[in-house]
Amino acid sequence: MSLLSKFLVKEEHSGKTAKDRLVMALMMDRADISPDMMDDMKRDIISVIKNYVEIDEDRIELELARESTSVALVANIPVLTVRRRSNKRSV
Repeated sequence: MSLLSKFLVKEEHSGKTAKDRLVMALMMDRADISPDMMDDMKRDIISVIKNYVEIDEDRIELELARESTSVALVANIPVLTVRRRSNKRSV
């Protein structure tokens, strides 16, 4: 490998690193959710989950967790009981 190609490889690597950092910064900006949107999301999640389990709605916690390479929606939803479905299928 020539001296020139060593420098070109490093430039490609640093360019990829810069691109990855930019993508991460944009993702973090997009994940910035307003309190109103968070409340709407919480209501929607509750309405779906209640079809399957009984939950303690007063103790639900939703938050965005930001790690070095990702953003996650973390939900702590206390489950009181599981709703049992009938085994009968409509024909």
